[in-house]
Amino acid sequence: MNLLIFTEQDVCGEHRIRISGRRFDHLMKTLRVKVGDQIRVGELGGLCGSGTIEHITQDYAELAVSVQQPPPPKLPTTLVLALPRPKMLRRILRACAEYGVSDIHLINSYKVEKSFWQTPLLNQPSLETYLLQGLEQASDTLLPSVSLHQRFKPFAEDLLPTLCEGKSAVVAHPGDYPVYAPTSENPSVLVIGPEGGFIPYEVELCQAAGCEAVSLGPRVLRVESAVAAAIGAQAILLKR
Repeated sequence: MNLLIFTEQDVCGEHRIRISGRRFDHLMKTLRVKVGDQIRVGELGGLCGSGTIEHITQDYAELAVSVQQPPPPKLPTTLVLALPRPKMLRRILRACAEYGVSDIHLINSYKVEKSFWQTPLLNQPSLETYLLQGLEQASDTLLPSVSLHQRFKPFAEDLLPTLCEGKSAVVAHPGDYPVYAPTSENPSVLVIGPEGGFIPYEVELCQAAGCEAVSLGPRVLRVESAVAAAIGAQAILLKR
């Protein structure tokens, strides 16, 4: 945790917050703070700054906070991702928040197991738990938006063309395609399929929506590695 993120529910007075639970445990057991120490803080959805530990009990800590600095700029990237298995999704959510991805669309695909859509992880509070962990790591306060689409064809035909309009849009897929090497600083759309890749029909629909088919190289990557490689290339280009 490189940034203590607080919400309106933590405010206990003017420029004062009370932290308990997981974050309090981290303050005490990992950071080993004491009264008078300063740490980096940020308001969820708002500004960043510093907090001074003013009071500690067995259950909570109170801090005086001052937030005046904007969070780091978001990566102008929309990730469209075939829903992976829950364990992998947790890691991908954290990584996307760390990189500063703006929007995430989780979609269905022929090779996505139906059981994946039943995971409690897709509840908003659960999604935010892992996104927040990424924000804490990257010292950011702005959550990516997450949208769920359980039908592939309506998404690809009705929404994907709108997402791609005016943007650099690619669908990453194994095959004889140009290797992905982003060169534009314009907003981008990155479509990544499930383990085993999209079926040809799905790739064709993505191309019809405005996506260029690209390869991530000759190696066979796990989905989480493909996401990190593609988004990391964008982040390096934009120096973010």
